[in-house]
Amino acid sequence: MHPAPARQDTRAQLDPRRWAVLTILSGSLLLIAMDTTILNVAFPSLVEDLQPSSVQQLWIIDVYALALSGVLVTAGALGDRWGRKRMLLIGFGVFALASLIAVFATAPWQVIAARALLGVGGAAIMPSTLSILRHVFSDARERAFAYAVWAAVFGGGMALGPVVGGLLVEKNGWQSAFLLNVPVALAVIAFGLWLLPESRQPREGRWDWWGVGQSVVGMLALAGGIKQLGKGGPADPVAWALLAVAAVALTVFVRRQLRLPQPLLRVRLFAGRSFSIAAAAIFLGMIALGSALFLITQWFQYGEGYTPLEAGIRLLPAPLGLVVTSLVTPALMHRLQIRHVLGGGLLMMTAGLALPWVFQRTGTLGYPSIAFALAVLGCGVGIATTVASVTLMASAPARDVSGAAAIEETCYELGAAMGVAILGSVASALYRAHLPGLGLDGATTAAVRDSVGEAAHVAGHIGGPAGAALLDKVSTAFTAGMTPTFLLAAALPLAAAVLTWAKIPKDLRPTENAH
Repeated sequence: MHPAPARQDTRAQLDPRRWAVLTILSGSLLLIAMDTTILNVAFPSLVEDLQPSSVQQLWIIDVYALALSGVLVTAGALGDRWGRKRMLLIGFGVFALASLIAVFATAPWQVIAARALLGVGGAAIMPSTLSILRHVFSDARERAFAYAVWAAVFGGGMALGPVVGGLLVEKNGWQSAFLLNVPVALAVIAFGLWLLPESRQPREGRWDWWGVGQSVVGMLALAGGIKQLGKGGPADPVAWALLAVAAVALTVFVRRQLRLPQPLLRVRLFAGRSFSIAAAAIFLGMIALGSALFLITQWFQYGEGYTPLEAGIRLLPAPLGLVVTSLVTPALMHRLQIRHVLGGGLLMMTAGLALPWVFQRTGTLGYPSIAFALAVLGCGVGIATTVASVTLMASAPARDVSGAAAIEETCYELGAAMGVAILGSVASALYRAHLPGLGLDGATTAAVRDSVGEAAHVAGHIGGPAGAALLDKVSTAFTAGMTPTFLLAAALPLAAAVLTWAKIPKDLRPTENAH
């Protein structure tokens, strides 16, 4: 007769506010996720209005991810010390302020500063969301569902950004893409002050300023080097210089953290097999997904002639598949071995990435087939990232939850950036290799060979039958380069699946409470 009282005790420990907390955090995460992609649609009208130089344009695009990546580890450690609720609300205060700066910007440097502040705010918010969820959801099965909602909102938000942005920008201008953030941020602050519980993990000793500097420099250089590699290609000396700085700074940071009794980031978390494989699955999966969404969006706009909004709408099979499978994955995790669920999701990702190449080879490549491939890819991402997130967070001790959250966010951000940089460069090289003789002058030919976007601009400037013929050649060459790149990307989740089945223990059960 003893199990009944034990069950009552467990129920008594459940936070009655937990579902309201999940709703608030999901709304906040949706805003952050959309903000990573919403600028893709607003950017052309912003450029037309403010006339930034080419260098300023690159900074407007890149500085958000650079600031976010650079501050994530420090923000996670500050949340432990100051309180995760406080860090989340400070992050949203910064987010609202930065958005207002962007709305009223009259010069490109003001937009760059606003985007940098948005990145800092995002870095304060994102680890706090997972840390608070871990604290509020004490039941492992409910916590798995909460993480599944988190993964669904994050992935769906990134894909919905261009759709929502397109609807806003077409009617209200580029400022509306930033103005959207302000009421949502203020609502989250108001409800957060009322409903969110405070949690912290006090650390003894002085604040590690040297570690902060090393992590910020290392992550900024790593993110910057990856992005520069995508723009300049493998021959770019600046990219390799930045990556060398990153390697040195992060090596020194890791060695320092291993020596400290109270480190900013417990890098020994990676000694846990389940933790490291889950992180690798997220990282490799995001490399593949980031490159796929980047290339398929370009194909929709330049190869098929869709507007940014139309392209965003045609991406919807991916986030829809992701959201649905994320929400059913916790039930699968409770019934099946974790390694089978994670490995199966990674194999679905592999299939979704390989299908466009198959369709091209069989002459059936068109939107219906691409929509099917996107749906398969989205379903695979939903399953894999949900299982990996639950496993990664469950594998970390409660005292290190903020550090684990920062590592997970870094895998998402850097994985997507690396996919665009490396596999985007591969696709560009294959695009140039498939371009036929163009019969244009040297400068025009160089512009067409530079990128498919430049080629579309040149074709539009030429106009008439000649422009249409050039655009047809460019579209054919880009398609011929895109599908083999997808096939190459498919090798990454396949490798993660092999690693999963080989190394994750059969008895791992992150959806069950530890006894």
